[in-house]
Amino acid sequence: QVQLVESGGGSVEAGGSLTLSCEVQRFPYTGYCMGWFRQAPGNEREVVATIDSDGTTTYADTVKGRFSISHDNAKNTLTLSMSSLKPEDTAMYYCGADSHWECAVVGGSFGFRGQGTQVTVSS
Repeated sequence: QVQLVESGGGSVEAGGSLTLSCEVQRFPYTGYCMGWFRQAPGNEREVVATIDSDGTTTYADTVKGRFSISHDNAKNTLTLSMSSLKPEDTAMYYCGADSHWECAVVGGSFGFRGQGTQVTVSS
C-alpha cells in the first residue's frame, strides 16, 4: 500500500532554513499531484506548495519566494526547502500525494498523506 514518510522537521530560529523530505513508497501512478500542507493548532489547513507530474509548481502567497518544492522521480522523494523562516511558519507539516494530476482539483484533499513532521520557528 502507498505510504508517505516525512523527515527533516525541527526547531530553528527566525531567518533560518530547514529542508523537509517525504519518501513516497509504493505509489503506482505516473500522473500525480503531490504537495505539502501545514496545520497549526487553531488554524485551518494550508496547502503551502504543490507539484504535479509535469513539474508544474504552485505556492501559497505566504511562502512564495521562501519555499521551494521538488520531486525526485528516481528516488520517489518529495522535498520542501524552506528559507527565511518566520515564527508564523510554525506548524505540523504533512506531505500528500494523489493520483489526480490536476492540483487545482485536488486542493488539500490528497488521497494519501504522511504522519507529519513538526516545524517550530522561534523569534
